[in-house]
Amino acid sequence: MSRSTRLPVRRVYATLAAVSALVLTAGCSSNAPAAGESEASAESATSDVEEAAEDTAAESCTYPVTVTDMAGNEVTVESVDSVVVTDNRMFATIADWGIQPTAAPRTLMSPNNPMKDDDSILDTGSHGEPDFTKVIEADPTVIISGYRYGDHADALKDAAPGAAFIDTTNNEMTADEYAVASTQMLGEIFCMQDKATELVDQFHTSLEETKAAYDPAMTVMGLVTSGNEIRYSNPTDGRGASIYFSLLGLTPALDQDGSTNHQGDDISLEAIAESNPDFYLVLDRDAAFAGSDGEETTPALELINGSASLAATPAVVNQAIYIMPADYYLTEDIYAYMDVLSGLKQAFEAQK
Repeated sequence: MSRSTRLPVRRVYATLAAVSALVLTAGCSSNAPAAGESEASAESATSDVEEAAEDTAAESCTYPVTVTDMAGNEVTVESVDSVVVTDNRMFATIADWGIQPTAAPRTLMSPNNPMKDDDSILDTGSHGEPDFTKVIEADPTVIISGYRYGDHADALKDAAPGAAFIDTTNNEMTADEYAVASTQMLGEIFCMQDKATELVDQFHTSLEETKAAYDPAMTVMGLVTSGNEIRYSNPTDGRGASIYFSLLGLTPALDQDGSTNHQGDDISLEAIAESNPDFYLVLDRDAAFAGSDGEETTPALELINGSASLAATPAVVNQAIYIMPADYYLTEDIYAYMDVLSGLKQAFEAQK
């Protein structure tokens, strides 16, 4: 079977709205010219943001629309003339739908997302160092925020008190419930219900096909490789692998307590080997940052195959190892789910 199989699902990023040659001024705290900055350049930046905002509006929509966000709040969206999106789980969808945000944490985007290098989108920075002046500059009519930016809700509201605030937080839904509901919510916000329905149908099809390919007799171990170490991802709430245990009804090779730590949990290689897993499902966290900080990292597959302690496990012997896409840690969206499901389907079928 494939060791790190990845079959890309249909992720056709729509051509983003034609906002050409947008050069936005960095470091502004408002639309007023910064020190040393000409009034003309500040006006140009403002004009560019407004132009991007106008291109975002879906022509077929009739606003206002009232939606129920993922936190259960009823929110009235007066317009989508200027959209700020900070939840990385939404980036791929809005890119595919041709939605042009005025501001977003491009720092957190996958290199595969065309918005990553789009300088016309104001970069609000990482959740660790958010730049709320970009939100002020974008003057949003709607903010879609949660997940890594979840702790910054109040600051975002303060930066744009007139914007409709869509909270994407929901810890009660299962992964598939959330993927479907959040996609449908985006469809309602942008009057793109047909696109949302199409995407949800693709997700359900991928899910059912992968379920059919899996034999519950095959035991699965979730792993996270981080800092050149092999760590444990528990099947209940571990990072990366856990949602597939619930989505697909996978049989855990080891079901012990763990955490949601983004670097996985400590475990001895001997403990992994003793659980005798038939299959490894692996999040290579280092792959998301490979080369970004100058640190040399070893790919997950190389780490696992190079481990003498794991050499005799059925998963290694049969090369039943699936490594999630390199950008999975940055995306974790419905497209990423379908990417993994597609790869797992092929991997499971290869083991029959």
